[in-house]
Amino acid sequence: MGELKGIYAIWYRELKVFSREKSRVISSIVSPILWLLIIGGGIGSVVSFSGIPYQTFIYPGILVQAALFSSVFFGVYIVWDRKIDFLKEVLVSPISRTSIFVGKVIGGSTDTLIETVILLIIGYFMIQAGMMPGLQLNLLSAALALIILFITTISLVSIGLIVGSQMESPEGFQLVSSFLIFPMFFLSGALYPINNLPSWLSPFIFIDPVTYSVDALRSVLLGASQFSLGLDLLVMCVFAAATIGVGTYAFGKMSV
Repeated sequence: MGELKGIYAIWYRELKVFSREKSRVISSIVSPILWLLIIGGGIGSVVSFSGIPYQTFIYPGILVQAALFSSVFFGVYIVWDRKIDFLKEVLVSPISRTSIFVGKVIGGSTDTLIETVILLIIGYFMIQAGMMPGLQLNLLSAALALIILFITTISLVSIGLIVGSQMESPEGFQLVSSFLIFPMFFLSGALYPINNLPSWLSPFIFIDPVTYSVDALRSVLLGASQFSLGLDLLVMCVFAAATIGVGTYAFGKMSV
């Protein structure tokens, strides 16, 4: 029971920090919307895929983009917690480092899911305005999308915490995380279909775990995907389990 209370306390703390940072919430919403309106609207004026308007086609990818950036950059809070000695106070509490890690993973995932819920609501109103025809956004598809995004954020928050646990400065974290985020996003097929790719590019697409999150969302929201939904979920769950395992180990070895 003590470990569960510890996990809850860490989760609640991360949620309170998130709710107080209005600029963080606003920026995490504005950036994906700008991508959707400017990139989607601009390229969409001349491009469509299999009859699906480009703006509609990239919407699942934009959801994953929001989750990817917010989740991985969540790891920088480990660096700040170490700098202000908050992490030392937590580590001397009578709960294990594993519970602290799990609490932070759940807290970071909750923060990111709140952002994606807002984006789903905005997507619904864009459909009503006739801006994204073909997008199948209803209660069932939204619920399935949130499940997919939750599994995705668990693994991505874990990656952010792994990187943060090894960094001594926010600048170092930003540099390393950028090298991870941008290849994962641009190789995921979020902005283009992954069929008929050049032979040299295909392997990088298929080993990118974010590819399967984008594909799963397209299956749910557009009814079009490259892989089966079952395969997408399997890869996502295996990747989430692997990152949690590595993250737990890295957290256990982290120096303060």
